[in-house]
Amino acid sequence: MQIDETLLQRLEKLSYLQIPQEHREEMIAQLSEIVSFVDNLSELSTEGVEASFAMSGAATALREDIGNVDRTINDTILSHAPHSQEHFFIVPKIIE
Repeated sequence: MQIDETLLQRLEKLSYLQIPQEHREEMIAQLSEIVSFVDNLSELSTEGVEASFAMSGAATALREDIGNVDRTINDTILSHAPHSQEHFFIVPKIIE
């Protein structure tokens, strides 16, 4: 995959980032290097390697889910928030 100005513009739009003009060439070079490295991984032979999610066969230990509410902790955390109301954070709307 070739990283070019068009793809960089698309990545900017998808990530809501804006790359300054003086850093664009450097960013294209770095992204190209990353993609090249990942392409090298596809050349590795995985034949005979068992597909598994985890490195060990041990199962995840389960525990009982017990709710515990300590309002003093909530109040302490909310006391540091710029805006809060009725035990909730108040944040600006970001999706219209």
